[in-house]
Amino acid sequence: MKLTYIMFTKHLEGLDISGIIKALQSVGVEGADLCVRPGYPVNPENVEKELPAAAKQFANEGLSIPLVTTPGDFVDSKMDYAEPLYAACQAAGVDFIKLGYWHWSKEEGYWQAVERIRQLLEAFQELSKKYGVKTCIHNHSGTSMGLNSCAAMNLVKGFDPQYIGVFADPGHLSIVGEPIAMALDIVKDYLALLAFKDLMRAPGTGTKVVRMGQGFVDWETLLRTLSEMNFEGPVSFHSEYSGEPVDTVIDLARIDVRFINGLIEKL
Repeated sequence: MKLTYIMFTKHLEGLDISGIIKALQSVGVEGADLCVRPGYPVNPENVEKELPAAAKQFANEGLSIPLVTTPGDFVDSKMDYAEPLYAACQAAGVDFIKLGYWHWSKEEGYWQAVERIRQLLEAFQELSKKYGVKTCIHNHSGTSMGLNSCAAMNLVKGFDPQYIGVFADPGHLSIVGEPIAMALDIVKDYLALLAFKDLMRAPGTGTKVVRMGQGFVDWETLLRTLSEMNFEGPVSFHSEYSGEPVDTVIDLARIDVRFINGLIEKL
């Protein structure tokens, strides 16, 4: 099984593009799940210029940017930077865009929200067709409208999987999802990306990210299922070790990569 390893750069905040490149090379991944949010080197205000420039800098170092992660409120193609973002991704050779999150509310109701979101996805699909960049919905626990595979499929089913995809997150699925093999089977026609992190839940504490192998994710079944599916898409090491210094985040990400490699070797 050959997976493409990338790393989410959210917790590399404060590093410039050169610093991010050095961090990724140290971790041992092939590229970035680039956080394109306010406060980062590439952000919604400068994305048209800086994303292609960053991609060129990455390429010069033998790395790539297959995915960009947008702000959490990026959920409408009418937002000012939506089309410039898609155009910049096309120019930079980015294949995937991760959207923000829609949330359930009792006032709107679940099925009314599904209908509204699918209308929004129609417009995102048109942008994906125009610029050749796949729009992806990320599984996220809580009241996210895509919290697990069944919920995500209520949003994406019927769209063209060439343009609309699911970004499966086994960590969040281990909290609110179906058994992992079943979860991946549910979304298999739309499965574009995976996020690698481990989560756990304890009474009264909500959820928290923990070191891989110390949470609820069934990593052996996950990797075996991906192998059986012949999945070769990007997997993003999320390394969401918030509160840790950047150097520690890099160290922990390196350990995460080693953990996954060790499991793959045993398949």
